[in-house]
Amino acid sequence: MIISNQPLSTSRGKLYDQVHRIVQSTPALDMHTHLYDPAFGDLLLSGIDEQLVYHYLVAETFRSSTMGYEDFWKLPRAQQADHVWSTLFQERSPISEACRGVLTSLHLLGLETGPKSLPSIRQWFKEQDRESFVSRCLEIANLRGVCMTNSPFDPEEKAVWDQSPSRDSRFQTGLRLDPLLLDWPVAGKTLADWGYEVSEDMGGTSVVSVTRFLEDWRDRIHPLYLMVSLPPDFTYPADDHTTRMLQQVILPFCRASGLPLALMIGVRRSVNPFLQLAGDGVGRADLSALQCLCAENQDVKFLSTLLSRENQHELCVLGRKFRNLHIFGCWWFTNVPSMIQEMTRMRLELLGTSFTAQHSDARVLDQVLYKWDHSRRVIADVLTDKYFDMQQTGWPLSEEIIRADVTHLLGAGFEGFCS
Repeated sequence: MIISNQPLSTSRGKLYDQVHRIVQSTPALDMHTHLYDPAFGDLLLSGIDEQLVYHYLVAETFRSSTMGYEDFWKLPRAQQADHVWSTLFQERSPISEACRGVLTSLHLLGLETGPKSLPSIRQWFKEQDRESFVSRCLEIANLRGVCMTNSPFDPEEKAVWDQSPSRDSRFQTGLRLDPLLLDWPVAGKTLADWGYEVSEDMGGTSVVSVTRFLEDWRDRIHPLYLMVSLPPDFTYPADDHTTRMLQQVILPFCRASGLPLALMIGVRRSVNPFLQLAGDGVGRADLSALQCLCAENQDVKFLSTLLSRENQHELCVLGRKFRNLHIFGCWWFTNVPSMIQEMTRMRLELLGTSFTAQHSDARVLDQVLYKWDHSRRVIADVLTDKYFDMQQTGWPLSEEIIRADVTHLLGAGFEGFCS
């Protein structure tokens, strides 16, 4: 593609077309997903049934369905999907973002949709070759790579790592630490079973042993970063295990290794346990914990995304104060067009381009299609407004400048921060 260095037209319509074309054509790094390398077999979810029983749609289904929770969960997966389809796509218009996402994914795959189209869609997915389908989804979404969420404490996943699988280089890794920080009784017992010398009170050789555990998994999976999902009432410092683990193990390890620590804050687990994975909620976090971590550890890199809309402005202000903090994506309940627009606009206004605009958080492969399609459209809309405002001051703008900005926002900035 020929990149022009000539100033672009100041016409808003022409600028809109140019910015949208560049945003759509720029390959992105999806820096946080729950997808798996194809070598992990059935752990990589895909297909229409997995899309329909995704927890976004399950929660929405129960708002309109009279079926009991237990009755639903007893159904085979295909029948669960049938019920979601009947409730959300046949009995009413599929207008929510979760429903629209399913339709967008199917449309981008070239499939016809309608109230009676589920059987033919199912048949099409059954005919797809796994490896080819992975490549097709990444190509349509224009992703040059995705980052997985990898937990050594997941027995199914660990069993695959134990076999030293042949890896797909497009799937990079992120090391998840939730049990170490939030459930030490279980994590400690597991580590002890694996031969690490740890104690219930984290005394003795525990710190050395847990550090060795992190080193072992760093060398094994080569993660881009470490991550933990935290509740809104997370506090730091505090007289608790989480603070001790951070201060004695995690932060020193990040400092020594240079790996960033991603703090994803704001999820309230199981506010409605009858919904299973769909039962998690959201809460406003106290960001003094994040502020303290960044201030006390300015030689440690932190990544952060927050679940509550009400936290987004404060997070941007923290991002202005600490260069060791990189803000990324629109997570979970904020990954809807209205919130993506609001958050992207605010971040550009407060941070310039020094953040990562989006990650998909996809748990089903097909979801990268709609999540990136919808996000790119919104990101391009916001950028068009900002570039137009800039041009009105007489500042020159070229296609090369736009492409560099977009590349930075879609993953290169994150890679630069990590390195």
